[in-house]
Amino acid sequence: MSVGTMLVLGGSGFVGRHLVGRLVTAGWRVVVPTRQRERAKHLILLPTVDVREADIHDPVVLARLATGADAAVNLVGILNESRRGDFGRAHVELARKLCVACRSAGVPRLLHMSALHADVAGPSRYLRSKGEAEALVADTDLAWTIFRPSVIFGREDSFLNLFARLERFLPVIALACANARFQPVYVGDVADAFVHALDDDRTRRHRYALCGPTVYTLRELVAYVGEVTGYRRPIVPLGAALGSLQALALELLPGKLMSRDNLASMQVDSVCGAGHPRLLGSEATPLEAIAPQYLAPLALRTRYSGLRAQDGR
Repeated sequence: MSVGTMLVLGGSGFVGRHLVGRLVTAGWRVVVPTRQRERAKHLILLPTVDVREADIHDPVVLARLATGADAAVNLVGILNESRRGDFGRAHVELARKLCVACRSAGVPRLLHMSALHADVAGPSRYLRSKGEAEALVADTDLAWTIFRPSVIFGREDSFLNLFARLERFLPVIALACANARFQPVYVGDVADAFVHALDDDRTRRHRYALCGPTVYTLRELVAYVGEVTGYRRPIVPLGAALGSLQALALELLPGKLMSRDNLASMQVDSVCGAGHPRLLGSEATPLEAIAPQYLAPLALRTRYSGLRAQDGR
């Protein structure tokens, strides 16, 4: 579709900052609502970005934000609940409110971020709420496209960076679900998929799984992070009972590093079983091509950058 005004919910977050930058480059005017303008200061200086302090959970405010937009993106998502019901509020209720706002404001196009294996009958509240939101979006008459990524990696991620922090401070890594499988996808590839879909009418009313080129076990990922950072630690896999106890304990700590719901989500391998959808552009970026740039110590990063330059990448 021709460029115009794009409303991006969750635009100040991890995926959002990458997507907003690409939308600006493509010529879009982008409206990014946020509760606190300070949280989006990295976007304020971008040309054609309008950062607005707003409560997107207020239907009246959301309708006002959608007015005049040509398309909308919903990137809002949480991995853990601070209190019971947060998944429903963040994933299901917000998706419902956005669909209503789009219809009332005449916004025809909606791009929605879901999760791989989202399912109303999924094993975790996270996956069930994502599945409910998908069903709501797909039941509308909007020109929607739904994306279902595996775990997303990149400089500001909360996945590989978490392991890096743990391995720096802990002598041993006790790991629940060590054999759970993931197919991590680069945040830049996810953002590119959204932008590509806007220009391709064939993506309307379709769902796309987004994965990287390689499948890893959780244990392999933790070991790889240790190699890159230089903090190699022994990894002790935990059985189901001990893993659940660990998750329960971590739920109670500030920051909630792990929860029993996270553990339940990992009962389903986060893999696509297929490559990056060709319809959405270039080949998926290998984790090994990006992760050392933000995980490795400075000396190793400098050496890595030099090797990439020699290879012409």
